[in-house]
Amino acid sequence: MKRFVIGNWKCHKTLADAESWFDAFAGMYEPVPEVSVILAPSFVCLDGLSGYVKRLCLDNVSLAAQDVSPFPKGSYTGAVAADMVKGMVDYVIIGHSDRRRYFHETSQDVANKVNETVDAGLVPIVCVDRPSAMSQLTALTDIDCEKMIIAYGPVDALSFRIPQSPKEVVEAADLISRAHPHRPIVYGGSIIPENARQYASLPGISGLFVGAASLEAASFAAICKEMAVY
Repeated sequence: MKRFVIGNWKCHKTLADAESWFDAFAGMYEPVPEVSVILAPSFVCLDGLSGYVKRLCLDNVSLAAQDVSPFPKGSYTGAVAADMVKGMVDYVIIGHSDRRRYFHETSQDVANKVNETVDAGLVPIVCVDRPSAMSQLTALTDIDCEKMIIAYGPVDALSFRIPQSPKEVVEAADLISRAHPHRPIVYGGSIIPENARQYASLPGISGLFVGAASLEAASFAAICKEMAVY
């Protein structure tokens, strides 16, 4: 099965910052055919950065949007429709705990965004957490998307920057795989170069979802290298 390393920059980096990051990363990155590397910059960087990354010719490196609108193009002030980022990204992060917590997104909102993403020909990376995993996953049952990635991110690990125990991560991956078999599951929650190998090697885990450690090119390149071992 394909493996993934996903970096989520959240609300960080200007376009100039992002280009400098990729310049540094390009000098350290060692591509592996089985590992897809995905970076999610802010919306304001996507247009300029998509062309910049293509010119660097980094094998197996793609961009993702951090969110999209649950609606198609139309009269929705401030919204960014999935169709509008097509051509700039290949993936879309949907339902991150930040969005659920600070923007009050519901499981139905997430399902609507997944539908819009799939209709645009993009691959959704759907975030779930343990307390609400079943309701979050149930909302996705009728969505036909073979390439969907599920990102498990326990809220405590994200809030307190303490990774969940490997045992709990395996249990969560098993729960998710029973609801959605054959989908790749990535773990996110305080991943750093020093623990990347431990979590990358867990049964049922197909990759890592990296937050703060992805902001530095050297640390993210080190995590990619650890993933390449498996």
